Amino acid sequence: MLQFTASWCGVCREEMPFIEKEIWQELKAKDFVLIGIDYKETAEKTKKFASDMNITYPLGIDISGQAFHKYAAPKAGVTRNIIIDKEGRIIYLTRLFEREDFNQMKAVIFQAVKE
Repeated sequence: MLQFTASWCGVCREEMPFIEKEIWQELKAKDFVLIGIDYKETAEKTKKFASDMNITYPLGIDISGQAFHKYAAPKAGVTRNIIIDKEGRIIYLTRLFEREDFNQMKAVIFQAVKE
């Protein structure tokens, strides 16, 4: 799972505790990888953001936005999740945070981890 986020993104901040509790804490000991990617922010800001959000999953940086733009248009907004299966195929995408979509994404992730 790639989770694109940013400290200034209110929707990201809303979603991250759910990712931490309902996905990462449930699956971190299984065959599952979650990498948060902080969009266009410095290492210092990213470290503070992770601490402020009280997340334990890894949060890397994408200072130039190049990683994000491999998955989204140049002016697209963050708060995106890309779910990639074990063969490297994208199997689910989200934009923004809506509980119904989040639950569907969770179901896809949990099923993929089982397979």
